[in-house]
Amino acid sequence: MIDEPLVPVVRTRPPEDGTERQTLTGMLDFLRATVLLKVAGLTDEQAFSRPVPASALTPAGLVKHLTGVERFWFGIDFAGLDLPWPWSAEQPHGGFPLAPDDTLADIVAAYETECARSRTVAEGAADLDERAHGEGNSFTLRYALTHMIEETARHCGHLDLMRESIDGQAGQ
Repeated sequence: MIDEPLVPVVRTRPPEDGTERQTLTGMLDFLRATVLLKVAGLTDEQAFSRPVPASALTPAGLVKHLTGVERFWFGIDFAGLDLPWPWSAEQPHGGFPLAPDDTLADIVAAYETECARSRTVAEGAADLDERAHGEGNSFTLRYALTHMIEETARHCGHLDLMRESIDGQAGQ
């Protein structure tokens, strides 16, 4: 059971008058922290439950999915790093499956590690117009950041709904 975040979650609003890069990376980091806040304090039982009827989504499954998306977009496709594919052969483009031995603590730790790698990749790019280095990719860092803002924000909305359904916690 997780009573508190493993590491205190600090959410810093992105700069309102920063450069384009500072604004994009700041917004993505704000949303990443929101993901962690949404699962902080949940037990494994709660995090693995399906709190919204007619949906197979779970809070833990969403965080695990976002971990794979971070690896895919920043590590594999943008940076061209030789990393293990984040998804199974049955779901090669992602999904929300959980393994029998998964715990929320392990999933959160993996997400934090992958986000740190993504930050390092983004910081290492010369500018927002740098092109992806992964084989067959030509998108820019700007596109990757914008896509990840959209992806993470969409799933923060899902986490909002699920968390409110689990224990009434809303907002943030």
